[in-house]
Amino acid sequence: MTLLILWRHGQTEWNAVRRLQGQTDTPLSALGIEQAAESAPRLAALRPAVLVSSDLQRAATTAGALAAATGLTPTLDPRLRERGFGEWEGLTHPEATARWPEAFARWRRGEEVDDAGVEEVGAVAKRMVAALQDAVDAAGPDAVVVAATHGAAARFATVALLGWPLEYAPLLGPLHNCHRTHLRHDPLRGWMLDAHNLP
Repeated sequence: MTLLILWRHGQTEWNAVRRLQGQTDTPLSALGIEQAAESAPRLAALRPAVLVSSDLQRAATTAGALAAATGLTPTLDPRLRERGFGEWEGLTHPEATARWPEAFARWRRGEEVDDAGVEEVGAVAKRMVAALQDAVDAAGPDAVVVAATHGAAARFATVALLGWPLEYAPLLGPLHNCHRTHLRHDPLRGWMLDAHNLP
């Protein structure tokens, strides 16, 4: 069966202070670089055939650590970017709460948000699934595919591939920096959740 691994990027300085990043192109922190270097050998041991990545530098740099360990060349795909958070990007949680109390509370509860230019969850899931399916198709049957991506985007992709309602995404729990979700594809049963939040 095909194994699809959704690998969240290493920590950034904005992650450390809970500043909303979205599609703002922030670099990895020193800790994030260390996390990627520590995580890469574990992924390399699974012998991935294809490596794809969000084009945002925090994901691309994370993918670079696995590229160095495997010799794979990562394909950068903007469809694997994080959910766009519009006017919230660059704000801390208290700052966003002060300016958009109702909308931010809805987001914290895992509900849809239609304020501040925040990207609709269905649009995130659609672009993520399309990118991941292209990578899986390129890899061929029974391959291991690694996608270096982002926390929220990975959760929406996971529930979409499993055929679950998108509002179930928060039930998976946060995907920690440089942790991963494993999905296996059975030709008869489709996508199945193998593991979530593996280090």
